Amino acid sequence: MNTTLKSRSGKFSAALPRALALATLMSLGLMAGCAGTAKTESTGEYIDDTMITGKVKSAILNDASLKSSEINVETFKGRVQLSGFVNSQADVDRAVMVTRSVTGVTTVSNVMRVK
Repeated sequence: MNTTLKSRSGKFSAALPRALALATLMSLGLMAGCAGTAKTESTGEYIDDTMITGKVKSAILNDASLKSSEINVETFKGRVQLSGFVNSQADVDRAVMVTRSVTGVTTVSNVMRVK
């Protein structure tokens, strides 16, 4: 019976490094799947962009001179796109200025239209 245990123990010991190597490769594969590319965001970038979008929307809604709730905000890798409709060119300019003041915003793309 002792020889059987040694034999099983030997097989387990040999399988352990292979299992660890496989687990490491799988972990690396999962991390690579979460990495951002030019056209996709990593998980961290997605979370950052979600926060930026929320901050921009809040800043626009809290600005007393902007009365438009028809401004849409989308963020991709820190680049914010503003779209929708506003009442005047002054509102367009103000929305862009407010957006640029938000931490994390790298560039602002404006496709808003005056009603």
